[in-house]
Amino acid sequence: MSRLAGLVCLVVSVGASTQVQTPVQEPVNKKEQQRQQNAAEQPAVVKEPVPAVVKTSEERVFDLVTEQAKSLAEKPYAQPKQNLPAELADMNYQQYRAIRFNPQQAQWKDKAKFEMQLFHPGFLYRTPVEIKVVDENSGTKNMLFETDRFIYEKDAAPLKGLVPKDAGFAGFRVHYPLKTTDYKDEVAVFLGASYFRLIGPGQIFGISARGLAIDTAEASGEEFPAFSKFWMIEPGAEDSKLVFYALLDSKSVTGAYRFELVPGLNTVMHVQSTVFAREDVKKLGVAPLTSMYLSGENATRKFDDFRPEVHDSDGLSMHTSSGEWIWRSLNNPKGLRVTSLQDEQPKGFGLLQRDQNFTSYQDTEANYHARPGMWITPDNQWGKGRVELVEIPTNSETNDNIVSYWVPEEPFKKGEMRKFDYTVKTVNGALNEDVTARVTRVFNSWAALPGQDNAPDKSERQMIVDFSAQAFAHLGQSIRLTPHLSLSSGKFKDLEVVQLPDKKTWRAKFKLMPENDEAIDMRLFLTLGDEPISEVWNYVWSSNEVE
Repeated sequence: MSRLAGLVCLVVSVGASTQVQTPVQEPVNKKEQQRQQNAAEQPAVVKEPVPAVVKTSEERVFDLVTEQAKSLAEKPYAQPKQNLPAELADMNYQQYRAIRFNPQQAQWKDKAKFEMQLFHPGFLYRTPVEIKVVDENSGTKNMLFETDRFIYEKDAAPLKGLVPKDAGFAGFRVHYPLKTTDYKDEVAVFLGASYFRLIGPGQIFGISARGLAIDTAEASGEEFPAFSKFWMIEPGAEDSKLVFYALLDSKSVTGAYRFELVPGLNTVMHVQSTVFAREDVKKLGVAPLTSMYLSGENATRKFDDFRPEVHDSDGLSMHTSSGEWIWRSLNNPKGLRVTSLQDEQPKGFGLLQRDQNFTSYQDTEANYHARPGMWITPDNQWGKGRVELVEIPTNSETNDNIVSYWVPEEPFKKGEMRKFDYTVKTVNGALNEDVTARVTRVFNSWAALPGQDNAPDKSERQMIVDFSAQAFAHLGQSIRLTPHLSLSSGKFKDLEVVQLPDKKTWRAKFKLMPENDEAIDMRLFLTLGDEPISEVWNYVWSSNEVE
């Protein structure tokens, strides 16, 4: 509402002009005069001054971090100084693995449910991270490096005592009693640039989140903003949530972040961020997720590996503003692929590991069946934009080759400030909120029949998509589900849907016929009568994917 909306006046149009008329005051009678005189003789009512708003230590810290981020954005970027001795900066992987944090030296040990352990600087982590502890009573204290917090074994033994006290740390991890009160499990890790990981009970680390992504998959190269400082609010003895703040810095952006970590069956992180543009940003990636996909049931690239599938995530899920659920199966393409799903104020998106069946992976070491997904829910207005998915070719499971994030439609210009608040949640398998039939399997093969004469080109594919829902078990074979398929290019034939023996799965299958090397964007869903009863399977295929 306009600030002028509370002002009342009488406007009368006269010919071509407009006049403002002030109401005429009526004469005051004698009784009214006496009432006003009596009121004037009464002592004046003194209004109490409105007390100033007293901010908590948490609020003061967030104000401080925000001011630091704003101030930094107004200055040229300064490369962080590295003050590590060469022996630490150049240590090898085996040496770094031989340095362990001493759990007996954990921050808040025996004082709270939460404990914080620290990562040693060096190896890949040469840029210092400053960590401060904020206590309501004693104020803010810098954490200095203490050699006795670490255990140096084997090849790392000669490195003991070489770290300066003001060197900072590589990062930290948070422990909390997830499964039993007798042991504190690792629930969150902040290590490297702005990366962080979360897990719940029975989950193991795989997918990562980030504070921000800049120019991902752009020809100019990606920029990796980093958290340079952390303020950890000291938890109370029975606190079940941990609050901390971080300062983000990079060549193009700065930012102030508030994190609220809530461990549980699915661990939750509430994120509030205020970001400033130091320079014009070509592509701003909000709430980025990073994962790995080497091979899966839908892949045509084959690896000499006994394991049927190797991946941390098997698909991108999106809940659109209109309520539609979209599932885009992941792939390990031959070349870099960037695709997107446009929307305005989406309800959520994430990279998930829906298939949690051990037999799909047959891996007793990496345990890919126990990797969680991560789901992003916007908590303030993000406006128009797109969820972008980047798939990078890789020949090794050690490389994270999948990235997803939100890209606002409006460019982020130098001098601007924006706020992005959201919730990150770990997910076992599929989302409980997803009540429609889900895509459970996707297969892709040459469309030729065994022994077929004049077999089609290898680019003609037999596509199989299985939709499963417990409610399907009540449908008889006489009930017909209707598949709806659309392609951005190319053609299809022999589209049909059949019920599988488990009764709760219906298989949609069709032959895909590309017309050229252009990528084909496919959308497929099922209806019963006129009602959609499945999520939308979305997949991008190109004939150059064929081996």
